[in-house]
Amino acid sequence: MVNFSLEGKVALVTGASYGIGFAIATAFAKAGATIVFNDIKQELVDKGLAAYEAEGIKAHGYVCDVTNEEQVNAFVAQVEKEVGVIDILVNNAGIIKRIPMVEMTAAEFRQVIDIDLNGPFIVSKAVIPSMIKKGHGKIINICSMMSELGRETVSAYAAAKGGLKMLTRNIASEYGEYNIQCNGIGPGYIATPQTAPLRERQDDGSRHPFDAFIVAKTPAARWGTPEDLMGPAVFLASDASDFVNGHVLYVDGGILAYIGKQP
Repeated sequence: MVNFSLEGKVALVTGASYGIGFAIATAFAKAGATIVFNDIKQELVDKGLAAYEAEGIKAHGYVCDVTNEEQVNAFVAQVEKEVGVIDILVNNAGIIKRIPMVEMTAAEFRQVIDIDLNGPFIVSKAVIPSMIKKGHGKIINICSMMSELGRETVSAYAAAKGGLKMLTRNIASEYGEYNIQCNGIGPGYIATPQTAPLRERQDDGSRHPFDAFIVAKTPAARWGTPEDLMGPAVFLASDASDFVNGHVLYVDGGILAYIGKQP
């Protein structure tokens, strides 16, 4: 019998007050997991707690900066004491800065790398020792199509997400023998409040140019939804994926497989 249940598991989803992280954590809760999340400010944690409560989910929210190793170590120790050992980690917290490379400062580049790549390294390093002791663990890194592709204005993000793909493979290589599986999810273009302006109809009723571009490039002919990520995340967090390791599952409607229509 395939086991997709997360009953009795403690799942930490970083930066999961809203958006993709919130959707994944909600799916985990519905599969039986206890949800822990963090965010950078108390105000965001409070908003997240209210959103989970509205879904009937009792989540545990903490303030923690994923780029601060001391804070992360203290946070993980507190979670282990107050909630339990973390069975599932989703490294979801991340940022993007859309700036042409020659206009981007080294400090801006470093900030994206710090949050999107160093953060997953720091949090994974904090949870792996207890996973080894427990004899199992699941780490899911939220990668991107930019783990494979380049695009204008996202040099730092693409560098970070490409690095995250290789960190995923290396965690799998280094800790697979301890029954720890580390995989990635690479979302395609997802319809969220942040991307809503890119999907607004123009005054003449036509699609926004970027919306038309994405739909034309996607064999599914639509944007993804946060719900599209729920099943893949539960699969990678559950015993159903115990022999899947070092893999990035692209949930992109087929974009990476498609060369595009001839003009």
